[in-house]
Amino acid sequence: MGFGLALGLPPVSQIWLVVVCLSLLTVVDSRSRQRSLRQAFSGGFAFGCGYFGFALHWIGFAFLVDAKADLWMMPFAVGGLAAIFAIYWGVAFTAIEWGARRGIQRWLLLPLILALVEGLRGYLFTGFPWAVPGLMADGMGGVLQFASIVGMPGLTLFVLLWGGLPAALMLNRGSRNALILPGVLFLTLPAVWVWGEARLVRHPADANSGPLIRLVQPNIAQSDKWRSENAEKVFADLMALTTAAASTSELPAVVIWPESALSFLLDESTPALQDIASGLGEGQTLLTGAIRRQRGFSGDDFFTSILTIDTNGKVLSYYDKWRLVPGGEYLPLAWLLEPLGFRKVVNLPEAFSPGSGPAVSDVPGVGPALMLICYEAIFPHKLVPDNMRPRWIVNVTNDGWFGRSVGPWQHLAQVRMRAVEQGLPVARAANTGISAVIDSFGRYVVRTGLENRLFIDARLPPDLEPTVYAQAGVVPALVFAFLLAVLAFMRRAMIIELDK
Repeated sequence: MGFGLALGLPPVSQIWLVVVCLSLLTVVDSRSRQRSLRQAFSGGFAFGCGYFGFALHWIGFAFLVDAKADLWMMPFAVGGLAAIFAIYWGVAFTAIEWGARRGIQRWLLLPLILALVEGLRGYLFTGFPWAVPGLMADGMGGVLQFASIVGMPGLTLFVLLWGGLPAALMLNRGSRNALILPGVLFLTLPAVWVWGEARLVRHPADANSGPLIRLVQPNIAQSDKWRSENAEKVFADLMALTTAAASTSELPAVVIWPESALSFLLDESTPALQDIASGLGEGQTLLTGAIRRQRGFSGDDFFTSILTIDTNGKVLSYYDKWRLVPGGEYLPLAWLLEPLGFRKVVNLPEAFSPGSGPAVSDVPGVGPALMLICYEAIFPHKLVPDNMRPRWIVNVTNDGWFGRSVGPWQHLAQVRMRAVEQGLPVARAANTGISAVIDSFGRYVVRTGLENRLFIDARLPPDLEPTVYAQAGVVPALVFAFLLAVLAFMRRAMIIELDK
């Protein structure tokens, strides 16, 4: 069932399987009497292994880039992650069993507890909120707009609740009174969908105003990207796409290159900066992912960064990535794993250092931008610095590690979720795809395919006033969870009263 539930995630988005799997899980769990807490944990762990094993299988593609050196680590990385995250679900099922023994309805406990542990999974031990069930709303039409109020945490709660409600209706079919609560909760699904569709109708897409931007997708194979002999060719390809003539005479205000676009230290290369100055037109700005070095008395620190470069080839500002990819940009527990032969996938002798935190950078001609590098876009919390509302979101990434797997599509869906949550348009440049401009409601203005070499010019849509989620964070989701918990305990009290 865990495998089937994972098929509800984008790009597969088989929502009917979500309903089938969660309903079956609810029925099976409700009929599992006299289980020990250990058995409950084992059942939840097994379900989680199936879910995360499929949902995260795309990570294994990264170990095929340099298969000779890295392939042996694949089962440890994919299987290990799935097992670690399945522990959360094992703990959740243990808590559900404990609560059910006290008269609380399992069908109410299941979405509550699972949503809670999924929220914790995004925070604890640096967090890894990939494959969160709330992402399934990407394939649910107007329901996605609910993210502007409850965010990813709230959508996770509601997706899990809605998926199990058919089973709850069946389990309570013997009592008309018992049907009232699941029936009322079931009606929230069409209500949310209609509200979301109406929100889109009230705010039609606006693709004809706003500054013109260019996204550059060079499609450099990951196996070629870091070879020193390819550095000049990669740079030439990026410049050719940057200076290529467009269908209109208007120059893009901003050109965006993907994450770590070049294998050398761009801000330390005077010839490369001079070439950029020659290639940019008057008033243009280049935003590019780059590796940056900061020299120090005790050694050099390396950062994966976004550089803002003007038409004179001057680096106006930089942003350093502060959420680093475990196993990719640094090796957790290196003191233990390195002696066993494990290493980080990004082939640099040094581990990257984290930046100081989220930042908004002013981009000439467009306005303040929230900078997100790759992995940072999967986190809904601690996204925007306090009292620094940006005009738009810039996301640069390199999903070339993951080929034509579901990974790049799921990554894009999470970026889309950030647009809806924050009410901000997104400009996303990816090395091999998927590059896109997304409006503040999560609609795609333009979107590329995978493994295409191209550039796209598009106008940046307008931003919105801060959404409820942008202002209140997880508070609305917690309020809904609290109300659901109250209903669960009220139901328990009613059962006890009827038994007297």
